[in-house]
Amino acid sequence: MLTLNIISGFSDIDQDNNRRVASHKKYYDQCLSAISELGVKPTILTIDPLAIDWFSELEKNHFRSGCAPIQALHRAQELLNQGHEAIIISGFDPLKTGYDRDQRHQLMSIYDPETSIADLYNQLAQQFIGQHHTNDQQFLTLASALFENYSQSHTLAHQQQRAHFSPPAAKWFNHVTELFRGVDCANPLVDFNGRLLLCSTNLVERLNLKPSTVVNVAGIGLGLLDIDEPKQLALIAQYQHLQAAYQAACQQAAVNFKQLVSDNNALMEVYTCYPVVPLAFLINTGMVTSLSQIPEFLNQHLITVTGGMNLARAPWNNPALNGLITMYHQLMDSPQQFGLVHGNGGIGYRQGIAILATE
Repeated sequence: MLTLNIISGFSDIDQDNNRRVASHKKYYDQCLSAISELGVKPTILTIDPLAIDWFSELEKNHFRSGCAPIQALHRAQELLNQGHEAIIISGFDPLKTGYDRDQRHQLMSIYDPETSIADLYNQLAQQFIGQHHTNDQQFLTLASALFENYSQSHTLAHQQQRAHFSPPAAKWFNHVTELFRGVDCANPLVDFNGRLLLCSTNLVERLNLKPSTVVNVAGIGLGLLDIDEPKQLALIAQYQHLQAAYQAACQQAAVNFKQLVSDNNALMEVYTCYPVVPLAFLINTGMVTSLSQIPEFLNQHLITVTGGMNLARAPWNNPALNGLITMYHQLMDSPQQFGLVHGNGGIGYRQGIAILATE
């Protein structure tokens, strides 16, 4: 299998005009121009915006759901092995300015209009609680510990001028469901424009790029269930498909990612909308062997580089694309050699894991 390489990318949230984003955009344009001068035309893979009907047929090389960016990365790997030299994963969604409030709510009601996504996740969390023989109070305690972990990442991101938003107001700490506060859920009201430029090793060499400016896509794993989600929450709550995705990514990358985390040689961007998802990630990847170990793990390791979807905000189908772009740049600036990005689709029926590595 040929190596897929990330050579550039930018993530523009709410038309952020800081120097860091401007620099990323400029370098992306330079790379694109250099590729064009070599006579190579990149293949575009598109992450669908909210405006596209959730249940409509997917167009060729289009992807939908919170797992879509990892699926697009998997498709990019396939295209590379078919002879494509350059691929762009593109996401654009003006969630804040492109829709009025009623449109946005209507388009986000992708299941029963009478049952919100938050309500379905609350039901999923109840299934998870039952399967792990715990209780609501312990779940709420773990949710608070997760948010504190995200807050540490967000503070660090602010210090490094990578954060776009201030911490949430007090009202967001109120409960929106039995098990979730507002801060436990992603806030998607942002305009997002992101691009990730990938290419073959051969093209990296033709572009005369230094290895220190390139990040390899070392492993990709997908766990996709073909189910009616609201009727199969008990199955989703087992998260065996998440475990399979993680194991496949680790096998392809030929790494023990848990050991890399223990050795402080890896960064993570876990999908954090609704606490049940990162809890399932930590359990089903073997980062911990029981829920009781999670507080200690969170005290020792940050599970996002952004502050999570809760604090960095979530551009509908694009959080994992924002995560991939951010992880690429973080690996350029950090001593760690590896990074993991997690994607979660719908109420959890699609799971994706990507492991990135510097040379």
